[in-house]
Amino acid sequence: MVTIILLLSCDFWAVKNVTGRLMVGLRWWNHIDEDGKSHWVFESRKESSQENKTVSEAESRIFWLGLIACPVLWVIFAFSALFSFRVKWLAVVIMGVVLQGANLYGYIRCKVGSRKNLTSMATSYFGKQFLRQNTGDGQTS
Repeated sequence: MVTIILLLSCDFWAVKNVTGRLMVGLRWWNHIDEDGKSHWVFESRKESSQENKTVSEAESRIFWLGLIACPVLWVIFAFSALFSFRVKWLAVVIMGVVLQGANLYGYIRCKVGSRKNLTSMATSYFGKQFLRQNTGDGQTS
């Protein structure tokens, strides 16, 4: 049990600090300022022609597939431990879900951006679609 939790912690650290930065150019961390307030920072590397060569599509797909599949697998393990009444393993499974879920959440926030950016992107997109439909209908009538 202890070995699995230690390996989960090592996997969390490696994915968060090494593979995410190298394979897809994303990273996230927590910063505490002088006032003691916690600030979450989500970054994505700016794309350039040289960086596109280092981040291949295959590596990116493998990274995202592993990042999504692992929390799903741990949730399946959680249901299995819960329904088979193996309560002692439930602590390990919860640690797996939390650590893998935190990495997934952090990298999705890096990829998509903050919620404000996502909301403004969606509003802008739907606004443009609305204008295109109205402009297109006005020209054809």
